[in-house]
Amino acid sequence: MINKKQLKDCRREFVLFLAFPFFLVILFLLQVYPNRWRPKTARSIGRLAFRWGKHSRNITINNLQLGYGHEKTPEEIVAMAREVFEETAVSVTDFFATVFIRSKEKFFKLVEVEGLEHLQQAYNRGKGVICLIPHQSIWELSAVTPPMLGFATHAVSKPIKGMLFQKMMVRFRAKRGMYNYERDHSYQKIIDSMHQGECMIMMIDQDTMVKGTFVDFFGRQAYTPLGCARIVADTGCAVVPMTTIRMSDTHYKFKINPELPFIRTGHIDNDLVVNTQHETLAMENFIRAYPTQWVWMHRRWKTTPEKLAQFLERKRKEKEQATAK
Repeated sequence: MINKKQLKDCRREFVLFLAFPFFLVILFLLQVYPNRWRPKTARSIGRLAFRWGKHSRNITINNLQLGYGHEKTPEEIVAMAREVFEETAVSVTDFFATVFIRSKEKFFKLVEVEGLEHLQQAYNRGKGVICLIPHQSIWELSAVTPPMLGFATHAVSKPIKGMLFQKMMVRFRAKRGMYNYERDHSYQKIIDSMHQGECMIMMIDQDTMVKGTFVDFFGRQAYTPLGCARIVADTGCAVVPMTTIRMSDTHYKFKINPELPFIRTGHIDNDLVVNTQHETLAMENFIRAYPTQWVWMHRRWKTTPEKLAQFLERKRKEKEQATAK
């Protein structure tokens, strides 16, 4: 028997299936739309989304208050939130307008690379590299820049909504050399990639229901995946923070920071938490440098220790009931 969640998912898939042809039309129009007009148009769309998207607007403002409320006025917070919507709209339109650029010459006219030596040095050790990337600016460009630079690269990601949209995004990534693992049951594939000395794109700056821990993020405890630290502990691979930031309407910078040191004390559980904190701080530093280019409409502090305990207890009871049957 279909439950409410399954019915909701089926309806959403059907709606997205119907919407896909219209998206293809928009994708085509973006290829021919004049570059000099695109940012201005995108910002107008962002302002409209800010005005009419009450739910996302409120989440964004609340999150910015949590992160910056002690140093900015309410008026400044609202102005930042509006700019977040504008920046997101510009990033989305820029990504899809440039998604067919596969020539390295054209790609690196759009994206300037800074700090390549940090990635190259870590990659040359042959133990694999986790490319630690926040959801900042065009993070899809961040994911495909290492393979465009010539590094063998995979990524772990949760499938996006809509089967056709998911297949399209995976194809876009693959055309630029980045191959995708779905998050479920992917751990051994990741370990194999590290043993082969490849790059792995990972993003740990969002609240997701995977095994995680609470670490400090903008002065507040945020539930954060432990997977990155676990992989380093198991393989000895490197963690290199990197991000894409928008410098102007026609220019992006892909910034690569030095490899993060990995702390080993012999107490693995504590090591995972400590290193996850260091990784999260690296992401926070990127975000603080260009705060309105991060996705503040994501509910980063959604999970609390109390909610997590309730979730785990519910899962325990469901498992007991299933065993009893």
